[in-house]
This record gives sequence, structure tokens and C-alpha cells, in this order.
Amino acid sequence: MSGGSEDPRAGGGDGQQPITAAAVAAQVGGVLVGDGSIEVRGIAPLDRAGPNDLSFLAQLRYAQWFATSRAGVVLIAPELAEHAGAPSTRIVVAKPVDAMVTLLARFHRKEPRAHGVHPSAVIANDVRLGEGVTIEPFVVIGEGAVIGDGSWISAQAVIGAGAVLGTDVRVHASAVVYPFTELGDRVILHAGARVGREGFGFVPQDHGVVRIPHAGRCVLEHDVEVGANSCIDRGSVDDTVVGAGTKIDNLVHIAHNVRIGRGCFFAAGVGVAGSARIGDGVQVGGQAGIGGHATVGARANLAGGAGAIGNVPAGETWSGYPARPHRDHLRAAAAIARLAKIVRPLEQLVSNAAATTRAVGAPDGSAT
Repeated sequence: MSGGSEDPRAGGGDGQQPITAAAVAAQVGGVLVGDGSIEVRGIAPLDRAGPNDLSFLAQLRYAQWFATSRAGVVLIAPELAEHAGAPSTRIVVAKPVDAMVTLLARFHRKEPRAHGVHPSAVIANDVRLGEGVTIEPFVVIGEGAVIGDGSWISAQAVIGAGAVLGTDVRVHASAVVYPFTELGDRVILHAGARVGREGFGFVPQDHGVVRIPHAGRCVLEHDVEVGANSCIDRGSVDDTVVGAGTKIDNLVHIAHNVRIGRGCFFAAGVGVAGSARIGDGVQVGGQAGIGGHATVGARANLAGGAGAIGNVPAGETWSGYPARPHRDHLRAAAAIARLAKIVRPLEQLVSNAAATTRAVGAPDGSAT
């Protein structure tokens, strides 16, 4: 493999070219207060930042850290600009978090990349490799696969026969793309992800349980990202499709025949059962579950731990198990909390009433 041109040096003071506070202010469109000549070599949170680090203060609840922070420069919201704190060099900007995001790329440690095919890779004779690809050690690519221009496949990943990868696809170490799976441009599969395996489909018969053959595909459209150790099954009689721009966290399972819209977000631990339909822009919190054949409307939100066993209307926020409109869930939870406080007095009241009934019912009129 030929040597790459990427700079492997880290930010945070590890050889990174510094930038002055004045240059930071100019880049983010902020107002500089203090010494503009301070050099910034890295980015760190308020409680761990040093004299050459850039940090930010966007909410008052973090003011306790700001009071003693050693950060050399702080991006700060206008309403907090005069707040008492140790850092004297401040850049006042309307949205400190957004401004920080624009600066992160400068200090991000880039993974070194060497272009070419490592000699230990096992690649079928009819595989089509695009221009500028990287195939790392012990990668296996099956017959008839297509690897698009600029794609990068890390060590020990497996690309199945007939799989098609678009341009600039990134497949991290030990990920598996099963046969006939299709990945659009700029798709990212993190370490250990498995996409395109047969789904969990079985039919009980007289002579035993028979697996359902899965004739459908698994299709990930452009700019989809799949987290580490997540699994997406291919369809049985239909395709499993993940819409463009959807982002999937670690340890997520998406079953066969599921259709996911564009620009959705799935946090870690989410499970989506077979044939569910999820609209564009849906956000699903960690460890939430969506039942089989359920429909989640566009731009709906499911809170963490929610269990959607039925349909969720578009644009609504649901939570709890079974999932219901978020306000209804909060009211139910509050009612149960209030009920818990009166259980003991209620039990005592019932006990006293029972004792009174027994006393009145005694033959001699005395307590029994």
C-alpha cells in the first residue's frame, strides 16, 4: 500500500499548528474580549482545560466550572459574557456550541490512511475496485462485488459476493457487508456492524421449524452511518431500506423488511421489529423499541425506553411503555406517584373499618 498524505498529528497541543484567540474570534464571527494573542492549541471542557485550550460556556448551570477554569480562551454566550469567572479572554458569540463545532475539525486527530490494496487481502478475480481505494490487511471481498471510488475498507472487514458500495464508503474493522447488500455514497459502517444478514424469520411446520428464505435486499442510501456492533437485516419478500442521511448509533437492531425514512436518528440500544415503517426525520431515544408492522409518522419523537407497540402519529412525542403521548405518560406517572403516598393510609383505613365491622357484628356487642 502506498503512503498516505493525511496528517496523523493530534490536536490538543500534540504538534498542532496553533491559532490565536483573535483568529478564532474572526473565524466564528464573535466579539473578542481580552488578549487576542493567546495561542490556542487544543479544545477541552471547562473543568479540564489548560492555558492553551479553548472551551465554551453556553448555559449557567456550568458556571461553577467556569469560576475556576484554567482555559486560555472561552467561547461564551452574550447573556453570560459578564459572568464572574477565571478566564479573562472571552469570545462572545450567539451560539457557543455551534461555534465550537466549526472549530473541532481543526483539532481533530485524523486517522492515517494509505491508499492501495494490502497484499494479505483476499479479493475475488471479478471484483471491481474504484479509483483511490484503500483495502487494509485481511479484508475479504467476494465475487462480483463493486467498491466505489475513494472507499476505505479496514482490516478484517468482509464484503460479500455481489455487494455494491458507492463512492467514499467507509467500512471499519471487522464490519460485515453481506452478499447483495447495497451501500450508497459516503456510507459509514463502524467496527463490528453487520448489514444484510438474513432476518429472524421462521415458520413452524409438522416436521419442525423452517427458516424463511430471504429474497430481499438491504439498501443503505447516501450518507447513512451505522454504529459499532449494530445489525440491519435484509428483507424476506421486500427490501430493508434505510433512507439517506439517517444516523444509527451503536448496538441498534433493525429487522427485516423495515423501511426507514430520510434524516432519522436512532440512539444506542434501539430495536425495530420486522416490517415497521418509519417516516422522515424521526428521532428515537436509547433502548426504545418499535413493534412489528408499526408505523411511526414523519418527524415523530420516541423517548428513551419507549415501547411503541402501535402506530405513532407524525410530529408527536411519545414515551413510556406502552408508548403514549408524552404528556399523557407524565400525567400517568405523576398519578402513580401520588397514589403511592396514600396507599399506607388507605390500608390503615380499610383495616380500621374491618375491625369496626367485626366489633359491631359480635353476638354480645363487644369486640371480637
